[in-house]
Parts: sequence; C-alpha cells; structure tokens
Amino acid sequence: MNTTFALGFRPFYLLAAIFALIALPLWMSIYFGLIQSGNYLHGLAWHSHEMIFGFASAVIAGFLLTAVRNWTGRPTPTGTPLAALVTLWMLGRILLLTGFSTLAAVVDLLFLPAIAVSIAIPIVQSGSLRNLKIVAVLSGLALTNLGFHLAHLDYISLDIARLCIVLALDIIVILMAVMAGRVIPVFTANAVSSAKPKTIYAVEVIALGSLLVIAVAEVIAYWYPLTSNAWSALFLIASLSHGLRLLLWQPFSTRHQALLWMLPLAYLWIPIALGLRAAAALSVGITATTAFHALTVGAMASLMLAMITRSALGHTGRALKAGPIEIITFLLIQAAAISRVVPALIWPQQSSTILLGSAVLWSLAFAVFLSGYWTILTQARIDGQPG
Repeated sequence: MNTTFALGFRPFYLLAAIFALIALPLWMSIYFGLIQSGNYLHGLAWHSHEMIFGFASAVIAGFLLTAVRNWTGRPTPTGTPLAALVTLWMLGRILLLTGFSTLAAVVDLLFLPAIAVSIAIPIVQSGSLRNLKIVAVLSGLALTNLGFHLAHLDYISLDIARLCIVLALDIIVILMAVMAGRVIPVFTANAVSSAKPKTIYAVEVIALGSLLVIAVAEVIAYWYPLTSNAWSALFLIASLSHGLRLLLWQPFSTRHQALLWMLPLAYLWIPIALGLRAAAALSVGITATTAFHALTVGAMASLMLAMITRSALGHTGRALKAGPIEIITFLLIQAAAISRVVPALIWPQQSSTILLGSAVLWSLAFAVFLSGYWTILTQARIDGQPG
C-alpha cells in the first residue's frame, strides 16, 4: 500500500495544507483584479466556499477518518477507497475553478456525504452510537453546501448562499467546541501532573447549547429577523460561557509545553470571535466580516493546525513534542489572525493592506508546515507500525 494512503490523516492533511498555501495568494490575485475567478463561483463566493468546503472539509475528513478508527476499533477507508475519496475532493477543487457549473456543484456535493458514510459504517458496526452525532454534523455541513450550490445555480434565492456560509461556520464551531472539549482537558491532565482541569455540566450545556441556538436562530432569522439586541445577547452569552469553559481547563498550566498551549490558545479565538459578533450585531464600528475572520483564521485555522500537528506526530510514531517547525507555524497563523482582526478594528479604511498582510502570513504558516510535514505525512511510521 502506498504510505500516503495508509490512513486518512496523511493525504487530507497534506492536501489541505497545499490548498491553503495556494488558495490565499489566488484569492488575493482575484481580489486585486490581477486574474479572473472561475467559470462558476466568482470572487468572494469562491473564497468563502473554498475556505470552508475545501480547506476545512479536508482537515475534518482527515481527522475523522483517523479518529473514528481509534474510537471504534474498526477500519476506515485506506488504500484505493481512500484514494477515491481524495480524488473526489481534488476534482471538486479543480472543477469549481475550471468546470461547468452543474458538474462542479455535483462533484463537490458528493464529498461530505461520502465521508459521512465512511465513518458511519464503523460507528454503527462497533455499536458506539453516541459518535453518530459527528455524522449529524457532517450531514448538516453537506446540507449547507447543497443550499449554497442551489442558490448559485439559480434554483433558490441567492440570499440563501450567505445564510449557508454563516450556518456552515456555526456548525464547524460546534464541531471544534465538541472535539476541543474531548481532548484539551484530557491532554492537559495527562501531561501536567499539577493540573486539574474541570468540566462543569452547567457550563458545558450553556456553552455548547448556545452554539446550537445560534445555528438554529440563523435559520429562523432568515424569515423572522431577530432584533440586534437579541443577537448581541445571544453571542455574548456564548462568548462568556466559552471563555469560562476554557478557564476551567486551566490553560496556563500548559505554558511550558508548546504542543499543549497551542490548543487552548487557538480555542481562545472562539470566545473572541463570538464577542466580536456580539459587538457587530449592535453596529458599534465592528463589522461581521472582522468577526468571521477571527473565527476562520483565528479559531478554525489555528485550532486545526494545532490538532493536525499533534495527530500527525502521534500517528507516525513520533514524540509529542513541538519543535521549531510547529512553533513557527503556529505563531505565523496567530500573527495572520491578529493582523487580520486588530488593524481592521483600528484602521478599517486600510482593508486592502490588512488583507494582503494577513494573507502573506497565512501562506507562510502553511509553507513552513509543509517544509516539516511533507516527509512525515508521506513516509512510513518511524516505529515500523502500520498506519
């Protein structure tokens, strides 16, 4: 078996990083009018779609195809079936830039359901039905992708496309919050003997429940708009509860272990982004776009990078220790997030310069990641074990 297709994390982490490295310079070229965007999705529509359903979906696929194998003790696609899933993802990216609209949409729409089926089979076979909620999350993402494409194919109102992008982000935040709750307290307790991270049921219910309420409210508000005060209150509750949730995990205890502190620092962007959304709802000089970039660049990209570095090291038999590559990669993506969010709050009129600077830092982060992880992701485990 080709080592690259030995386990789901290998090809999908690799391709997600390559795509991230290429996509932002491409977007900047489109934004500044240097090139024309694709035959089907144009400009911001392509950028918004591909950051979620291209980059993020690849990372999610790689993580779940690997994690579900561990959770259930049952196999997930490897070899030829895994290569088929990878090919489907790649065709979606290519066709959205070059292909006919209907063909591009159909191919792209097949990917998330294929991943959902691939993880649902071992989950059901093993009887670990509580993990089916992950399948429900993937199904929700697939439905938002469907709505997005139907809108751009003129079957439904184009306004639905924006709703679907926002809803997809809400779903990804729910997924990140659930997974972070599973791993950050456990990793911290296992690695730092003096740490006693806590999980309080009421906080968990409010934190995760508020995210679910936000997602449902997004849908309802399309037909029955909420007041700005109601939105702001909802985002503020979510922000404060996730901030408290993070503090209960004792993030400061991880400060001496870089591979550990990356996770809570990345998670910190979730309450920050929710707080910015609360302010944006009140129209106090903060735009929803800035809040969404705090979410996508700050929370989504940095949390995903923190997770993929750790899981790639662990699943290739390497020590769970951050070296220069991991630290520089993570600091660059943090710099990309900060440079996209903070200047936009202070100098909103300098949007072009802000975008360009953040895009450069983003691309540098993934270039550094690939320089260290290309070999890790394409060569056999160093301990001789399969995977």
